[in-house]
Amino acid sequence: MGELITALAGTPAGHQAALGLALAAAFLHALFGALQKGRHDPWLSRAAIDASYGLIAAPVALFVVPWPEPHMWPIFAGVWAIHAGYKIAQAACYQRGAYTVVYPVVRGTGPLFTVAGAEVIFGEHFTAGQWAGVAVLLAGIYGLALYNLRTVREGRETMGAALGLAVLTGAFVAAYTTFDAYGIRATADPFTFLAWFFFLDGWLMPLLTVRRWRHVPSSELGPLLKRGVIGAFVAYFSFGAIMLATRLDRVGEAAVLRETSTVFAALIGWLVLGEKVGPRRVALMALIAAGAVIVEMAG
Repeated sequence: MGELITALAGTPAGHQAALGLALAAAFLHALFGALQKGRHDPWLSRAAIDASYGLIAAPVALFVVPWPEPHMWPIFAGVWAIHAGYKIAQAACYQRGAYTVVYPVVRGTGPLFTVAGAEVIFGEHFTAGQWAGVAVLLAGIYGLALYNLRTVREGRETMGAALGLAVLTGAFVAAYTTFDAYGIRATADPFTFLAWFFFLDGWLMPLLTVRRWRHVPSSELGPLLKRGVIGAFVAYFSFGAIMLATRLDRVGEAAVLRETSTVFAALIGWLVLGEKVGPRRVALMALIAAGAVIVEMAG
């Protein structure tokens, strides 16, 4: 499979595959965010997910895929540090703000920085039409966040801090998207990067939340662990899809397409979390989708 991914990279077929993978990652990332933001403490939800995917990935990393080349270990150290900052900021953000307000801010901040970073690091250049598409997409994302901010009642006293943390989390999103794309391109087999990423990344949050687990009622342990296992598989496919998309095609385009996750997040908030979706939010979601289409068509 790794050889197939390598062979498709940079080809028209690889471009189409990257498009499908980025959109799949968008839906799965919104689902992942909802799993972390549900009725449980977001720190514990994230810890359960990370522990699950770390344990499941261990035998694959150790015994199935080729081991990383020596030059990959400093890259993995950087990946681990960036994701640690991202997860801490995200958990703090979700703890303080409504999901449908903070999630669009996180996802809207990320692609702008990622596109700029991809231009510097990978030599990618967006056309004027693509930058217009980015502007349309960001207008829809931030418009959605502002509209939700006006209507939401959850956690308004901590919303200022939540929005600041959302911007910080978005900066971490851009950092890990760009650096991880560099990492997955630096190893011969992309599945080596993915397996070892999950194996190494799975241990921080469980260690940080040891004291919190002592206060979890026994009746909540089962649902939390179940959420962890489900979230682990969602993470595999979500993160794996976007990383393979960046290996196959342009990093900036994949990052922008993934941010249609805000549309899926709004739908999940409506259908699963019981949050209202009116005509204005539908129009803003259409604006987000239109921006992604413009980026793709103008490329």
